Amino acid sequence: MNTWTELDEYQPITTKILQNSLSKNRVSHAYLFHGPRGTGKKDAATLLAKSYFCRERKDDVNPCNTCLDCKRIDSGNHPDLHFITPDGQSIKKEQIAHLQKEFHYTGLESNQKMYIVEHADTMTPNAANQILKFLEEPSQRTIALLLTENIHGIIHTIRSRCQILTFQPLNFLKFKEQLENKEIPPSLAGLYAHLTNNLQEALQLNEDEWFAEARKIVIKLMEVLYEQPDEAYLLLHSKWLPHFKEKGQAQVGLDLLLIWYKDLIYYHIDREEAIVNIGNLRFIEKLSYIMSQTVTTYAIKAILEAKRNLQANVNSTLVMEKLVLQLQR
Repeated sequence: MNTWTELDEYQPITTKILQNSLSKNRVSHAYLFHGPRGTGKKDAATLLAKSYFCRERKDDVNPCNTCLDCKRIDSGNHPDLHFITPDGQSIKKEQIAHLQKEFHYTGLESNQKMYIVEHADTMTPNAANQILKFLEEPSQRTIALLLTENIHGIIHTIRSRCQILTFQPLNFLKFKEQLENKEIPPSLAGLYAHLTNNLQEALQLNEDEWFAEARKIVIKLMEVLYEQPDEAYLLLHSKWLPHFKEKGQAQVGLDLLLIWYKDLIYYHIDREEAIVNIGNLRFIEKLSYIMSQTVTTYAIKAILEAKRNLQANVNSTLVMEKLVLQLQR
């Protein structure tokens, strides 16, 4: 994303706030960008960095995208722009301590510096307290950007020292149409639009062999659960767990499973236009005779509970074994 006009198409309110701050030279010392995955938080952070460091800005707000600073940011090697990402499952105190040292150094080429902390809600308590120290004493030309999908995972004392900007979920139908314009079939476009708000992520899913296999495994689990329930445990250990090995992959699997049960709800309430897996309508119809709306709602709650447990780092095998037992009921 190279201009604020591009971001304005998806996040008009946030774009207007940041553009006004840039044009009036009143950029805050700390921002907290929060919203669902794929809503443009990192794109906005990078665009703000380019506008902040660019020496050839256009219209007082847009980066030129051609100067040395813009090119360095695009390539990820600007000396005064630092990204902090989780080390494993969390952002640790040592990472923030290193960042704190950088706060006290003069910029290599100017006195401007910027720090972008991704998944800021994963900071350990010690890391959060560490970053709080230099948010309380901001350098005049240093900007901190905290990005999160879970604002409630950020302690209040940090939130109170940041300007909070909310990134709204993208319009589903508009995004689906955008994907269809990329020659993605409508049925798949609807699926991708349910899983992400990010165009590049959706296009990657469309080319991803792992994801294609994941869809097949989820369908197979649905078939086994209600046609051969005694085989569900075997399928879980022979197919599901080996394929959805990482935490992020397991969440994708549960998201795909959740979409199937939501489709069943839509079928029960005569909203076929909202069904995502429309190519499998006959199978959904067949399942609707087996599963009542009440049972389907119970299944959705069980899947959401499994997603929360995975997010809380509960063992994925235990989470899935419990879920399969609940779905068999």
